[in-house]
Amino acid sequence: MSEKLKNQQEEVRFRVLRAIEDNPDITQRQLAEKLGVSLGQINYQLKALKEKGLLKLGNFIRSDNKLAYVHLLTPKGMTEKIKLTESFIARKRAEFYLIQEELARLESELAHTSATSDMEVTAEPQLREKRSK
Repeated sequence: MSEKLKNQQEEVRFRVLRAIEDNPDITQRQLAEKLGVSLGQINYQLKALKEKGLLKLGNFIRSDNKLAYVHLLTPKGMTEKIKLTESFIARKRAEFYLIQEELARLESELAHTSATSDMEVTAEPQLREKRSK
């Protein structure tokens, strides 16, 4: 598995655990919409989290008499969420530094290009005068 794909799956897993911790009775459909991923991806992630013992599923009866499920993080799930949070922060911090470096380069290029353009605009009337003589 490529590093990029691994990071994407880890980020989805992190966001799933975080969303479930915030709202244990969130539906798979709501979770998919919130995270901007497919319902199939959410189903896959939840199943994998349950198999790893990071998540447990409870059920309760809603007031409209439909059986609903509540997703709960296990202690192992909380530990995994902490590890994923640390990894997520490190990855985003590295991305942030790369973006800062790129912005600095672009701003430098823009300043250089602007200065060169200003010199050309200033020099242009003088060139026209010399040509007309």
